[in-house]
Amino acid sequence: PITEALFSLGPEELGTLDDVGKADAKVRIIPLQLQRLFAQLLLLDQQAASTTDLTESFGWNSNEEMRQHDVQELNRILFSALETSLVGTSGHDLINRLYHGTVVNQIVCKECKNISERQEDFLDLTVAVKGVAGLEEALWNMYVEEEYFENENLYRCGACDKLVEASKVMHQVTLNLSTAFEVSGCECAVFLTQEDEDRLIEDEPSRENENAKETENPLAVLKGILSEEECKPIPVDQLGQKFLEKTKVSWNKKYRKQYGALRKYLQNHPQIFQFSPDENKVGLKEKYKLPFKSDFQGQDFQSPPQENGIQWSSEKASLRLRESSAGCHWFDLNDSKVQPIKEEDIEKQFQGKESAYMLFYRKSQLKRPPEARGNPRYQIPEHLLHEMNAANMELQKKRAECDSANNSIDLRLHLGTCYKFHNGALHPSLSWKESVLDLTVDRRKTLGDLRQSIFQMMKSWEGDMVLSSAKPLPAGLHLYQILDGDELTLDCFGLADGADLFVWNGKEVGGVKVTAGPDHEPVLLNVLRLVEYNEGGKGQHFTESQHVFPCSTKLGDLCRALAPAGGIILKNDSGHKEAKNWEVLLEEHMRETIKTVGLTDGCSVLILDSHDQSLVNISSGNLTAFTYDISWLQVKNFCGTDGEEKHVKITATIETVRSLLAQDVTLDVAFHESCLRPVSRNGKLLSPVPEDYTVKEAELKMGSLLGLCRGKAPTSTQLFLYFIIERERYTSPEMEIVVEETASVKEVSLGSPKSFGHGCVRSAAHRELCFLPTCHFS
Repeated sequence: PITEALFSLGPEELGTLDDVGKADAKVRIIPLQLQRLFAQLLLLDQQAASTTDLTESFGWNSNEEMRQHDVQELNRILFSALETSLVGTSGHDLINRLYHGTVVNQIVCKECKNISERQEDFLDLTVAVKGVAGLEEALWNMYVEEEYFENENLYRCGACDKLVEASKVMHQVTLNLSTAFEVSGCECAVFLTQEDEDRLIEDEPSRENENAKETENPLAVLKGILSEEECKPIPVDQLGQKFLEKTKVSWNKKYRKQYGALRKYLQNHPQIFQFSPDENKVGLKEKYKLPFKSDFQGQDFQSPPQENGIQWSSEKASLRLRESSAGCHWFDLNDSKVQPIKEEDIEKQFQGKESAYMLFYRKSQLKRPPEARGNPRYQIPEHLLHEMNAANMELQKKRAECDSANNSIDLRLHLGTCYKFHNGALHPSLSWKESVLDLTVDRRKTLGDLRQSIFQMMKSWEGDMVLSSAKPLPAGLHLYQILDGDELTLDCFGLADGADLFVWNGKEVGGVKVTAGPDHEPVLLNVLRLVEYNEGGKGQHFTESQHVFPCSTKLGDLCRALAPAGGIILKNDSGHKEAKNWEVLLEEHMRETIKTVGLTDGCSVLILDSHDQSLVNISSGNLTAFTYDISWLQVKNFCGTDGEEKHVKITATIETVRSLLAQDVTLDVAFHESCLRPVSRNGKLLSPVPEDYTVKEAELKMGSLLGLCRGKAPTSTQLFLYFIIERERYTSPEMEIVVEETASVKEVSLGSPKSFGHGCVRSAAHRELCFLPTCHFS
């Protein structure tokens, strides 16, 4: 009724929102904004409507709406503001007409029987529903049940002129077209509906039995048990045992969390239960000693009491409207939206979880005219209809845009004619711009629609067009599933935004057959080998190359491909090349595949030849010698006869290179008459390494080539020099000499024996030389 009453007030009485701010205009903003809000709730095609404009019309512009308000408090504020704003219009009495009611209370003196009546006005009725079965029982307790003035709470009788015992009861209630109930202390918002304001419906027993378990009420169970005890109090503990027998579940297990201990629950209902003086026994008060009959689920059945001609049905946990009742609609109002709710869903949504604060009831006699049935536009002013139509059109436009944006996906089309297949994967033969096309489509389109769009984009295409899902991998582009079924939507194939599709003939690319599917997914491995003497840079231990293998490749095939002469393969999943991170792949692993042993893109494998196996502890499966202090070197023997040269690769610690070498080769000279000299990349013998130097001090990297030569290495007081002799039309080959660092240049140039060290003097051609007086040094 309030909506139709508001809509009946036109612009001639309320003004228009367009005139707000005009000096000579009389605009009643609050009813206009309320009209607009009701029109939005009725006609706007959206689940939520903003109340900002309405609350600002109250003058709430300092975040008052952000503070917590009870719905009854907000309702009073709205009614008060609306009444004030409607003064001087035909709707000045709108609130009183719709919601005003009266209650007449009678107080009867027990001594002189004098009756005192008092009438109170209300816009809403306050009821407390905590611990009761529903709204009906709450109304019984608040308004129908007699209130007694006794003991310390006596009533002063006007006739007796003294404090006396008396009783108070509601004598008459007058309800208007609509009634609002303010619910306080709500724990379970499962309320009774009503067909009329002066009569509540009693549900059919069959429906009650059907829903007995769902709507179980502990209060009714307890009252039923006590009513069977022939009006005698029973111990509280015995009541708990009988409750267990009746319901098949103990109080503590089912109700303690919600209601507290059984004794506390009984004490919270003093109007129903009466304790003995020692509070060990409990029974029903006189007015509740009725012939109850309880079923095994605790639902109570009794003839509803009559009071003041009003019929109440307080024994049920919840009652429902008769299905034939007209206008039996419930609406769920929450912070985000208002929507219809079925009665069977009310209990599920609110019971013990949420709280309802206000209920509105309407007289069942208020039948809407036939033209209003199912017509939300009924009696709404034309200007609001136009505004809502325009708003709905804008909403449809935005939804279409949003829908398109949400369902649009960008695809990358890789053209098979611009690709070649090599090294286990597809690679573009042209630039990326020429090989890949970008296409935006709606995921709800079919595969046939997509194929047609591609045909239109392509300048020419011969033969069948096959679309395959693809994925760029480190090894290159790989194909997976062929998309088949032109009638299926793209969403059925799981195509996401940014997906890659390969456009080809389904058989080959560039004359090469292409393997597709997850079993043939290429894996890019980093293959490492120990550096040789003439490989790698300073401090580099490995040479590294990349190889691609299908993930289904067996390790045996991998080993034969990378180490055809035999050897050991170690894997590294961490990316760090320390010794502890390497794991040997044993013989039993050779039947497994790259995928099953956990080798993925970027993993490293180390290939060790047979002579490198001293670096590996096969029993533990780990790399044992691979740090900067434990390295391997190569030595070339220059001490053999007839220019014999021998390469020996050894594992060496810092100070033991020569001694380990002596165990592997046969020397033609005494061990102490030999020295180690680094060999440069071009084969030149460099300065001998002093015997007291460590490998690190000599700046020898792993894999360096050393020459085992005749002669002693310079001591700490000696220098190793290169020199040449120049004469007219003659320049000698480069020669070497070891001299004391204290010798003068003159002594060296004159060939003084004192200046020579104990090492031999050799030319680059490895023969003995003598000095001439005219030599000079470089």
